Amino acid sequence: MPRVVAPKLNAMLICDYVITEQTTNKKSLIGIFENINAAEFPCVHPCLFVYVKMTEARGSYHIRLELADLQDDKVIAQAKTPNEISIPDPLMAHEIVFSLRGLAFPHAGDYEFRVFANDQIFGQKSFRVTSHKARRK
Repeated sequence: MPRVVAPKLNAMLICDYVITEQTTNKKSLIGIFENINAAEFPCVHPCLFVYVKMTEARGSYHIRLELADLQDDKVIAQAKTPNEISIPDPLMAHEIVFSLRGLAFPHAGDYEFRVFANDQIFGQKSFRVTSHKARRK
């Protein structure tokens, strides 16, 4: 049995939508962003996608995505792949798309997505939630 190697993160992007072409499995990322603007808090973002591309992986993995509030380093949401992912070739790239609906942000500030393979973090992507009201002043 091959040794399980921690994956290397090649890309982690937050976007409005991901389209996967059925015949080629190519991904189109629509509306890539790093900031969310809200009129009031708490706010709920209706839907977003997190695209993860990894390489240098070999073995079987349970992949988990967490959303952390960096103000107090508290996890406020998470998602998992429904099944274990097996990657036989470390030179092969592997893509994962998480669809997250109804994310609640308690306040303006910095947040971070963290991706884990078998409970080991291998990448993160920070972003900011801002207030429309603060920008007008």
